Amino acid sequence: MKLKNLLLYITNNEQTSRHEEVFDIVFFIINTIALIFGSVMFVIHDEVQWIPVLVIEYSWALDNMRHNRP
Repeated sequence: MKLKNLLLYITNNEQTSRHEEVFDIVFFIINTIALIFGSVMFVIHDEVQWIPVLVIEYSWALDNMRHNRP
């Protein structure tokens, strides 16, 4: 039950929307770190490393879910 409530909160799917700017800031920081880490890994290994790309895609999807609720 607690896990379900946490997931509802994170994805902003509760009965009343609780969009908070803190999520925008956290997603920006996570995406910036992933972009820098991915760029460094690309330079070091000379090929794309997909974990940073997946982190950015996942956080972007979560952020879009949070923004698309009224």
